[in-house]
Amino acid sequence: MAAKKTSQPKAPTIKPRMDGYVTKIVPKSISRARQDIAAWKAALRQAEAADNRRRTKLQHIYNDITLDALLSSQIANRKMLTMGAPFSIKTATGEVDEAYTDLLQKSIWINKIMGHIIDSIFYGTTLVELLAENDTLKPVLIPRQNIIPETGTLVFDETETKGIDYRKAREYGIWLLEFGEPTNFGILNNAVPHVLFKRFAQSCWSELAEIYGIPPRVLKTNTQDPVMLGRAETMMRDMGAASWFIIDETEQFEFAKDATNLTGDVYNNLINLCNNEVSMLISGAVIGQDTVNGNRSKEESSMKMLYTLMESDMRLVESYINNLVMKALFQIGLIPDGLQFTFDPQEDIPQLWTMTKEVLPFMEVDPEWIKLKFGIEVTGTKTQAATNSPPSEGAGGGKGELGFFD
Repeated sequence: MAAKKTSQPKAPTIKPRMDGYVTKIVPKSISRARQDIAAWKAALRQAEAADNRRRTKLQHIYNDITLDALLSSQIANRKMLTMGAPFSIKTATGEVDEAYTDLLQKSIWINKIMGHIIDSIFYGTTLVELLAENDTLKPVLIPRQNIIPETGTLVFDETETKGIDYRKAREYGIWLLEFGEPTNFGILNNAVPHVLFKRFAQSCWSELAEIYGIPPRVLKTNTQDPVMLGRAETMMRDMGAASWFIIDETEQFEFAKDATNLTGDVYNNLINLCNNEVSMLISGAVIGQDTVNGNRSKEESSMKMLYTLMESDMRLVESYINNLVMKALFQIGLIPDGLQFTFDPQEDIPQLWTMTKEVLPFMEVDPEWIKLKFGIEVTGTKTQAATNSPPSEGAGGGKGELGFFD
């Protein structure tokens, strides 16, 4: 267990900074035009152009597809696993600085910065500007459609072609923090076609339900006779309130049938395929969606894959915070030099409990450690006769006795 150091952090005196680059960006109305594969390919061509590269259209498509319920939930689940993990602030000697750990854990802005770092996996290059007010930082995302990562250009109007070189700005690395690789478009680029095909299938299925959900009514009559035609129109119009009527023997009434003989399976299969592909892309596996072929072992394997991705995200966050964010916080005057950010080790409590039970007959275990890890109050030592029986299963938080202590 790492040693702990308690120090009283000095009260931060951050110079107010509310007029950054982000306040100069010209806001634009959001277009909600229907996106399709052709629009996505056109956006890719613009982003990959040899000259005048722009990601404006591509980022607009990203913002549009994240309205998909499944995609947004998968992204949120993966982000929360890392953002909710406990962390510590350590000194250069490896001691846990409880004061600065508590300071950062209670800060809202540290979670926002971690969220922006993880977003760089999905959206590509992410540029964040730190504003300051009342000795508190406020991380603000600079719209991705306003930056050109390949050239390090920030344009204040997304329709312009010229801007400033933000990597040469004096605020870069202190108030301007950049995350992600300049040439990476983010994994949302791989999700675009699946979300668009899913929308297409839902639209077609909705149209099928509109047409054939309530079968159309057909009444054959003599349309040349105004009396018979008027009576037929009245009967068809009033059929919702009176579902019966009397017709002439020369007339014929029937419900139209679905000529395509479709039940929606073709659309349902396409939607399921797209959902599975999105889940594989974001979480590494299909988790909790396939209720027909799902089983416990499959779900456990899927969760292990998700946790593997979470560990990768945690390493990425640690790297960016230690190599970029902590240095910026020192330059701003919020923390002293030499502090390191690290996530606390994740322990497998059930496995640790099994190992503890196996070692108890042969080794002495500290009762305080048992209480700390499993929440069991050790009140004394059992008699020799009692120790011959196996300990009860489970590691609950209630009070009890644990044997094998001399």
